[in-house]
Amino acid sequence: MHYTELAQARDELTGPGGAFEIAHVNVNGIPVRAYRHALPDVRALWQSTHAFADRTYLVYGEERLTYRQAHARVDAIAAWLAAQGIRPGDRVAIAMRNYPEWMLIYWACVSTGIAVVGMNAWWTPEEMAYALADSAPKAVFLDAERLDRMHEIAAPPAGLMLIGVRLRGPEPGVTPFADVLAHGGAMPDVAIDPDADACIFYTSGTTGFPKGAQLTHRGCITNLFNMLYAGASTARAVQLATGVEPPAVAPVPVSLLTTPLFHVTANNCGAYATTAAGGTIVLMYRWDAGEALRIIAQERVTSIGGVPVMARELINHPDFATTDVSSLTAMSGGGAQVPPDLVHKIEHKVASARPSTGYGMTETCGIITSVSGDFFVDKPDSAGPAMPAYEAKCVDDAGNTVAPGEIGELWVKGAAVIKGYINRPEATAASITDGWLHTGDIARIDEDGFIFIVDRKKDMVLRGGENVYCAEVEAAIYRHPAVAECCVFGVPDHRLGEEVAVAVVLKPGESLDDAALRSFVGSLISNYKVPRHIWFMAEALPRNASGKFLRRELRDRLAKDLPEA
Repeated sequence: MHYTELAQARDELTGPGGAFEIAHVNVNGIPVRAYRHALPDVRALWQSTHAFADRTYLVYGEERLTYRQAHARVDAIAAWLAAQGIRPGDRVAIAMRNYPEWMLIYWACVSTGIAVVGMNAWWTPEEMAYALADSAPKAVFLDAERLDRMHEIAAPPAGLMLIGVRLRGPEPGVTPFADVLAHGGAMPDVAIDPDADACIFYTSGTTGFPKGAQLTHRGCITNLFNMLYAGASTARAVQLATGVEPPAVAPVPVSLLTTPLFHVTANNCGAYATTAAGGTIVLMYRWDAGEALRIIAQERVTSIGGVPVMARELINHPDFATTDVSSLTAMSGGGAQVPPDLVHKIEHKVASARPSTGYGMTETCGIITSVSGDFFVDKPDSAGPAMPAYEAKCVDDAGNTVAPGEIGELWVKGAAVIKGYINRPEATAASITDGWLHTGDIARIDEDGFIFIVDRKKDMVLRGGENVYCAEVEAAIYRHPAVAECCVFGVPDHRLGEEVAVAVVLKPGESLDDAALRSFVGSLISNYKVPRHIWFMAEALPRNASGKFLRRELRDRLAKDLPEA
């Protein structure tokens, strides 16, 4: 492999005068790495796309919007928000599927200094109520399903404006989205602080409630430049090694977004990169491999990203062999580690596409590492090298840096690290030390600078790209009056990577079955967090000397007979 050339490409691109020259900036008094030539804020990114006026921007079913049409709608939304007295620094929530309106509302808010609160579309009414109380938005845009759940909230926040998107009919007290667009008007002229919040994305909490991560304008733009650097450095390394010049004009990307826009994978990585290139974003109502194949052929999709299970289902689908997927140049996996066998399947089954992945977190506004093509095929169990806007190190339990190649918790520092968690100073202090983000992942860094994730420090299940914290599920289970104690853990799953499992001990004289427990828990937390595997135990759960459950011991003992094990 061309690791010498990859290092040379990095030096060229990030050195003085390079397109991705690295500088240091002070963020909250801490010097961090950043790109010298980065755009100042997300507003500047959206405004730059006026140059693509007549290109197709958004595709959803039979609906198509050009950049010119999208800008007109974004301007109207921004003007309407201003007319309602919503100002820079305020928050607006979005609670809906991946409809085109999601992106239009997002650009309108961030372009005027309003922070977007991305609400998980799978949340229960109780979870929605918590996030609305925690983030205190002035308005929330909802589709019909989320509005139904909103009506189930016993005490919705007072004064919250509701705007309905794709509703079934008129709703009392809800402003139709058509009225927002009919308002018209120009984009308000505002100045934006690079370190102001661009959006609040919620991550599952370790104590029962999700945490609202504060993604700044600087962080979101840094992630975009990380994405652009990843492609440029790989292309330059291949050119240095082979002498083959890349195309003079890069093809216009057509990206199929398959994961929710309230996550950084689809929004900050997929949508940002495609928008910056003047490409087309294709959206789906819900994931379906057969429908995705049809869309790829019809729209001549060049890249598809999502959690690894989606790529696996795509290439294993019975229609794959008879569908024209020759437009694909990249199949990426994020939100979970791509199994090495899948890397090789993509490489050999999709003649025109190369495999790629990015490892990252909500707390880094997107990717920390990226790897693709020959480098990924050569090291399929690696997450790739850290992007140049990061410092990265592995540390022991005392926070001391371990020797090169040794295993430790991965910490990263750079301009893309979040400001913190809203209303959670203790959680912020526990997660970020002098600018260093504790990822919670156990890793090693090899001699080429490639990072290998080998374990997880947090008690968390990574189910199909969604983080499910064991403590959050346990908190819901403990609300059942029959439960004496429980311990949640992840077990292997061929399709989703991991599934949620739990060992439960009931109180004396109580009875409960799987279905009843799932129904109860599903009324409190999102369905994807509800345990699939349940063991009712006759004896107390094993604990260590300090009283903590022996989570791994339980997992290894109980899950050994599952088919996936």
